[in-house]
Amino acid sequence: MGPVTIFAIYIVCWWVVLFAVLPLGMQSHHEAGTHPNDGGDPGAPVNPNLKRKLITTTWVSAILWAAVMAVVLTGVLPIERLPLK
Repeated sequence: MGPVTIFAIYIVCWWVVLFAVLPLGMQSHHEAGTHPNDGGDPGAPVNPNLKRKLITTTWVSAILWAAVMAVVLTGVLPIERLPLK
């Protein structure tokens, strides 16, 4: 398994974790009882905390990636033997 495959596995893990982390802790304007400014959507988040979520996504996906790589490199699930069709 080459470095491109290892990096691709990390990127896939990162995106999956990002979409799992994005809705956590969200509160819309409607739920908060505030009115959005300048024609904003009432369902839009009041404070999305994107920086915190990107940092959380990075470390959680690194842990998930390490677990996946441990499974693959120990031979429990060899990528080379998976069917490609």
